[in-house]
Amino acid sequence: MQGMNIAEMGHVVNVLPPKDVSGGATGDRFTMKNYGHATIIVQIGVTDEATATILVKEATAETGGTATAIGFNYYAETTADGDTLGAKTVATTAGIAVSPNNNIFYVIEIDARELSDGSPWIEVSITDVSTSANLASIVAVLSGSRFANAESATAIA
Repeated sequence: MQGMNIAEMGHVVNVLPPKDVSGGATGDRFTMKNYGHATIIVQIGVTDEATATILVKEATAETGGTATAIGFNYYAETTADGDTLGAKTVATTAGIAVSPNNNIFYVIEIDARELSDGSPWIEVSITDVSTSANLASIVAVLSGSRFANAESATAIA
């Protein structure tokens, strides 16, 4: 086999199934406890050019606990229907201001070692002040499992 077989070499987390995120939406938290890296893909299908932001937080627990916004590296494809990512960009704790174009995506890269001690949970949300339909989804691909050659460990609880 050439390349990477994600199903065997990684762990896929359906953080936020495709849905209307008007008014904002927060995906399921997932843990980095058993993984070294997370690649998070945020897809935005249709937007009404409203002001939206993608935020990433580290958290101390699956639910509740302390959640704190973090900075992160990301790559953007903000040309409608494009497939070529731009250069690496560093987001502050304020997150990413979403492009008003339709059919775009962002790839967020986080190493577990970048998280604070005691905060292995990741939460990704899309804020949106609009009430019009805005379609989006979020998927995380976890890699660098602590359990080599074993069935991938769950990351959602």
